[in-house]
Amino acid sequence: MVRYLLRRSFYGLLVLLGVVVTVFFLFQGFGDPSRLVIGQRADAATQENIRKEMYLDQPRWKQFVFYLNDISPVGIHTRAEIREKGIRGIFIGGGNTVVALKWPYLRRSYQSKREVWDILMEALPGTLVLALSAMALATVLGIGLGVLAAIRKGTWMDTTSIFVSVLGISAPSFFMGILIAYVLGFVLSGVTGLHMTGSLFDTDPFAGRQLQLRNLILPALTLGIRPMAIIAQLTRGSLLDTLDQDYIRTAYAKGLSKRVVVWKHGLRNALNPVITAITGWFAELLAGAFFVETIFGWKGIGKVTVDALEKLDFPVVMGSVLVSSFFFILVGVLSDLLYGLIDPRVRIT
Repeated sequence: MVRYLLRRSFYGLLVLLGVVVTVFFLFQGFGDPSRLVIGQRADAATQENIRKEMYLDQPRWKQFVFYLNDISPVGIHTRAEIREKGIRGIFIGGGNTVVALKWPYLRRSYQSKREVWDILMEALPGTLVLALSAMALATVLGIGLGVLAAIRKGTWMDTTSIFVSVLGISAPSFFMGILIAYVLGFVLSGVTGLHMTGSLFDTDPFAGRQLQLRNLILPALTLGIRPMAIIAQLTRGSLLDTLDQDYIRTAYAKGLSKRVVVWKHGLRNALNPVITAITGWFAELLAGAFFVETIFGWKGIGKVTVDALEKLDFPVVMGSVLVSSFFFILVGVLSDLLYGLIDPRVRIT
């Protein structure tokens, strides 16, 4: 187990390094960041000072080294940098330059001047709530449809379940998002009581900050359609294979009811590929949330990133990509661990 975690952590660091290299050099040459920070009317001396502060007067490879030093959990900083940047962590050394064991410093937004870490951590709960809700909805409905199709194989229920699954897989999330937002959030808004846009919290001038769970329904439904279809098909196929096994026939021969055989013996052994799909799709949902959050105006990392792209606020975009990549890696590790717990035959080494 320890060896596995160390190996996956090493591979994860390599993936993050590749993401850092790609994202950093991808955004080179798109405008002058110093102009974005100080505006178009600043004098040349002020702009030069800003360029020096942001290392823009250095060669590209040095800019990359400085950025890597900032975002790395282990870095070398001067005490002046620590004070100016507000770096948090443990600092080793008695001189002006120290070794820092720190939270990654994702720099500051060009537009708001706030720390990118604070911006992303403020938006992250919205994305996680949306992804978890969509995954819970997809899991419950997907497994339910899959079991129903398997035990009613060949009937209209089976055919309907397959049709719904194919439709859910085929329809792009952004198209379904626009369709659902328009129909349920606009045309039928008076019946559903739902709105096209809205976040988890709304600010009322009199009542203050209020929780609005109804705003979660439409984006969670949109985001959960495709994984629900995948889970339904996987559950149906895996359960049909499981119900043909000898131990299932033995369970029936012992006099166990069909409900007990299907739910206790059949479904549990059929869930391995489903669990793999669930954990894998959770990472996909974090990426899909970027489009869904924009369509529904849901305040999360996706909407923050899209808004930052429109304003060329590259530190926010780069920080968002790094945080999302970290969650992809983390979900992959948790997926393997959960798979080993569910199926004792699987050994993590």
